Amino acid sequence: MSTKTPLPPEALDEWLAALAARLGLDADVVPTGLLLDVARDVAHNVARPAAPLSLFLVGLAAAQNGGSTADITAASAAATELALGWPAAAE
Repeated sequence: MSTKTPLPPEALDEWLAALAARLGLDADVVPTGLLLDVARDVAHNVARPAAPLSLFLVGLAAAQNGGSTADITAASAAATELALGWPAAAE
């Protein structure tokens, strides 16, 4: 567990740019607001720990389907739809 102080919200873009560069990705294709919305919906309607895991699955699905902005948007929409209907969607 880290003992460092978390980044303030305004440092988010800097962190994402640095991480994208480290991972060999283009930070300009990351729909930050959309992904934060998915994380919020999952955290509030499913469980907080499900949010980061869900975003991993959204990214994995988008990558396996081509990795375009449209693929990210489609995977995000599917996750949000499922989360907003949870748990009724699972029944």
